[in-house]
Amino acid sequence: MPRRAEILFVDDEEALCTAAEKILVKEGYRVSTVNTAQDGLAKFESEGADLLITDLMLPDLDGISLLKRAKELRPTIEVIVITGHGTVEKAVEAMRLGAYDFIEKPLDRNALLKTVSKAVEKQRLADENRRLREQLQQQRGEEALIGNSETMVAVKKLIRQIAPTDVSILIQGESGSGKEVAADVIHELSQRRENSIVKISCAAIPETLLESELFGYERGAFTGASGSKPGKFEVADGGTLFLDEIAEMSPQLQAKLLRVLQDGRFQRLGSTKDIQVDVRVISATHVNIQNAITERNFREDLFYRLNVVNLALPPLRQRLDDIPLLAEHFLRKYAARMQKEVRAIAPAALDQLMGHSWPGNVRELENAMQRAIAVASSDTIQSFQLITMISAGRTSRQSLGPAVTIPIGTTMSEAEERMITETLNQCGGDKEKAAKLLGISSRTLYRRFSK
Repeated sequence: MPRRAEILFVDDEEALCTAAEKILVKEGYRVSTVNTAQDGLAKFESEGADLLITDLMLPDLDGISLLKRAKELRPTIEVIVITGHGTVEKAVEAMRLGAYDFIEKPLDRNALLKTVSKAVEKQRLADENRRLREQLQQQRGEEALIGNSETMVAVKKLIRQIAPTDVSILIQGESGSGKEVAADVIHELSQRRENSIVKISCAAIPETLLESELFGYERGAFTGASGSKPGKFEVADGGTLFLDEIAEMSPQLQAKLLRVLQDGRFQRLGSTKDIQVDVRVISATHVNIQNAITERNFREDLFYRLNVVNLALPPLRQRLDDIPLLAEHFLRKYAARMQKEVRAIAPAALDQLMGHSWPGNVRELENAMQRAIAVASSDTIQSFQLITMISAGRTSRQSLGPAVTIPIGTTMSEAEERMITETLNQCGGDKEKAAKLLGISSRTLYRRFSK
């Protein structure tokens, strides 16, 4: 059986409450009655209701104030106001503020039931539309995480469970595995989706500028600060802040971030005034945080704050069954964007995709598909087009130079020094390239190299 609508009836006339309750209960509604606005608010906050019926003249607050507060607590609540002699103007004001309708005293049974029935039906339809929108939004969000492999099914299930909550999430995975996409999906399925998701890469911004980007600054805070500027935390207030490559943040800045996560307060650079924000933080990294903690490059207490829920994204080589789905998705996307009549992937080409190790993960596959579509001369991507791209990637990784031999008995610091030095030599001194090959961040390489 469908759930019976719950009605909260607020009026200071006990006899009117009793009569209205009998009429409505007989029609199958569940009714609660109170005699003051304060009692009505308390009951509505604790138990909720599908419909609020309130007198405009109450002993403590008027019905207009009760209407406003109820709408603040639940904007979609339908409200019917009861008017007496001389309060019709207030009833019109209540309608302007969002009341569904008004009924006049003395209450007429038929008029009451007709108005209540229409209001409850409107509320039911609104709730149903909201549920359908949420289901559609969830479906669209999950479509961004393409894959039906066992690991991706588990990832999607975890995202559905954690997205509606407000807990901090640490997304871990190799570069190109889809960490930013996962953050977008979590935000879209969260209660904060009506507000923005603000993103910042801790590795892309110099350390000296990252603090001002996160927390903002006041005029004169530093040379060149000709005006005030809000930081990402302020911009994300009410929404989500995505901190990519969180392991690149300096220990000094980590301490300031920890305080914001603890009490939601921070100060702009050059200011002594606390700013309170309500922000959900999602962070991501491709490095091993535990190693960073051991090396004292990352605060353990901050890790526990960020890692309330850990979301581990599998590399593409561990979910090869998803490659055909991903390739088809990128084929449709980029063929339409480039306005090319490329509709299919030849079996031989698909075999080449399935046989590749994909060190760059989904991002590498996406780039490969873009290039293949760009150079395609027919409606089908042939195997030779993909072989050229994949072979080039393999060649670049296999031609880095000879292996480094480290004798037994070499200390860890000496072995590390030799590995860094030899890799830099093979990369022609290119620290960015060397860091990528070593599987560490460029900032970590700079720090170790300087030692």
